[in-house]
Amino acid sequence: MTVRRVCWSLFATVIVASFGSQCVQAQTAAGDKWEKAIAAFEAQDKKDPPPKNALLFVGSSSIRGWDLGESFPDRITINRGFGGSEISDSIRYADRIIIPYQPRVIVVYAGDNDIAKGKDVKTVFNDYQKLTRTIHDRLPKARIVFVAIKPSIKRWGLVEKMRKANRMIREATTKDARLEFVDVDTPMIGDDGLPRQELFKADGLHLNKQGYEVWAKLMRPHLR
Repeated sequence: MTVRRVCWSLFATVIVASFGSQCVQAQTAAGDKWEKAIAAFEAQDKKDPPPKNALLFVGSSSIRGWDLGESFPDRITINRGFGGSEISDSIRYADRIIIPYQPRVIVVYAGDNDIAKGKDVKTVFNDYQKLTRTIHDRLPKARIVFVAIKPSIKRWGLVEKMRKANRMIREATTKDARLEFVDVDTPMIGDDGLPRQELFKADGLHLNKQGYEVWAKLMRPHLR
């Protein structure tokens, strides 16, 4: 092989390696979207280790914004909601924010952002099933309580997709005694057939104190 061919070969190798490295870095950056939030949970756990067998709440901003101490003052709860997350995110971080606590009951609210970001109903349902399998593979006795994807003012145009996902998930919970479903859809709809405005913050998406009071009342029977 001539010197010129060797040089071109080395040049091509460097380019490919550099491009591959950039791709890996891009994938890592995309995958680390929630790393800061998850690391903060871990730091908090290290400083003040939570008890085992508590009631764990995990999912998106509807969980993150829930004052569990106010809603369930007589229960030991852990809040591991991280805003904007999807079901797949809870699966990805299960080994860090679910399994270590060995919870006896796990309350999940997610799927709202999934559909808003374009995921189809089948994908949402499949992710729900994958999450329950991921948890039960490690915590076979844990009960998983899924809070129905809520109807909201802001995302009212997606309500039929959300309700279809809810129906599929609810059906799945009838086949396993460890799975439960909480219908928050019906109580959040007013006499006019639309979401009750008094339950939402000004953004028409997130719950206010009155909205969480409705949820807490519905949730209590499932936290036995």
